[in-house]
Amino acid sequence: MIKVGDVLVSDDIASVEFVCHLEKCKGACCVEGELGAPLEEEELPVMDEIQEKIKPYLTPEGLSEIKKQGAYILDEDGDYSTPTIKGKECAYAHYDSKGILKCGIEEAYNDGIITFQKPISCHLYPIRITRKKNFEAVNYHKWSICSDACTLGRSLEVPLYVFLKSPLIRKYGEKWYQELLKSIESPKKQKTRSRVS
Repeated sequence: MIKVGDVLVSDDIASVEFVCHLEKCKGACCVEGELGAPLEEEELPVMDEIQEKIKPYLTPEGLSEIKKQGAYILDEDGDYSTPTIKGKECAYAHYDSKGILKCGIEEAYNDGIITFQKPISCHLYPIRITRKKNFEAVNYHKWSICSDACTLGRSLEVPLYVFLKSPLIRKYGEKWYQELLKSIESPKKQKTRSRVS
């Protein structure tokens, strides 16, 4: 476990190699599971604000579910998440011409229509954040649907903390990320030096 500020980071974040492989998984993380994407409370007003602007990027089915369920739902554990279509894909997702699930929110962001990229839980995946009373825990969520991403990550030798640099900085800031790098990479350098000597 690595401690950076008040955040505990699982060792997997440093050791697992991972690069999303959408051509293989087809965006399965947007459709698998029991609920939609987890949302942080500070994201809820943003989700309300962007509704009109993102409509052209959503499917009729997605729009219908959002109209029925709302821009987000509160589950039985007291957590917020995006609504889904019949308990399957996220209401904000749609299939592209290659059969890959894409995020309508992110596409609106890429087109400069909104300034919110997508929920931070989606941006950080396969990292999941658990909140405790005095700290947050950053953990790797191992899931079979991401096995191709692990294979690609190993072939490219890209650690998870490098692949997810942008969302980690978005969540915790540049200074925090630089501290994480030091905590991970300094021990590696020391091991290399000791082997050489």
